[in-house]
Amino acid sequence: MAGTQCVTSTQSYPDSILFFRCENVNSNTEFGPHLHDWGQVICVKSGVFALNIGGQRFLAPSGFAIWIPVGMEHSSYNRKPTRFRSINIDARFCGLMPLEPCVLNMDAVCSAIVESCFERDVMVPQTPADRRLCRVLIDQLSVAPVQHTYLPGSDDKFLAPILQALEANPSDNTSLADWAKRVYTTERTLARRCSQELGMSFGEWRQRLRFLYGISLLEQGKTVQDVALEVGYSSASAFISMFQHIAGTTPERYRRG
Repeated sequence: MAGTQCVTSTQSYPDSILFFRCENVNSNTEFGPHLHDWGQVICVKSGVFALNIGGQRFLAPSGFAIWIPVGMEHSSYNRKPTRFRSINIDARFCGLMPLEPCVLNMDAVCSAIVESCFERDVMVPQTPADRRLCRVLIDQLSVAPVQHTYLPGSDDKFLAPILQALEANPSDNTSLADWAKRVYTTERTLARRCSQELGMSFGEWRQRLRFLYGISLLEQGKTVQDVALEVGYSSASAFISMFQHIAGTTPERYRRG
């Protein structure tokens, strides 16, 4: 898909508070640049979803959501299969939502309301009870904890090719010093660029990347040992330690939960 598109919510859902959608995305799927006249919350159900919003890159694992403000151009290209549900909020009810795109950590109340609507096939709230329920959903989303981005990107001439190569192959264990040689700079310069551009060290960025793709592989039913090797760890115990540090739980418990 190419070019900027704008789809008008009021054409299909007049006077609605919000409407829901569910989509399964195949690997190597692209959505070209487009925008909406409503706010959109992308709730990731499986895999890792990637979005470019207003020139910023966002990735969110299962259990997180990405907020796209009204009228903000966005696009996506996902290398791996993923599934998401979208909460599309009428512009009149977006006043308390963040002004900038971000990653939201949805609580149990939000998740329960969304699940209830999908279980009952309520894609557009029409009864007074469902409209009240969806107003509660919007209220809860407006106070959800915000992360500016889970895995930041960069257009820096040294960092950009490295980050792109690692996203294509998270198991790559090339050291920062060796990457510096490949892009014709010094390790110290790369380390400084990581701090300035990403807000974290190279090691932390790569760890977050491996966590994201580890989640995707776990959801495909792969063993912890296989996942560990696929994302670049020499042993399952090293992967489990990293996963527990970030998620606060083991890979197996995360998968069951």
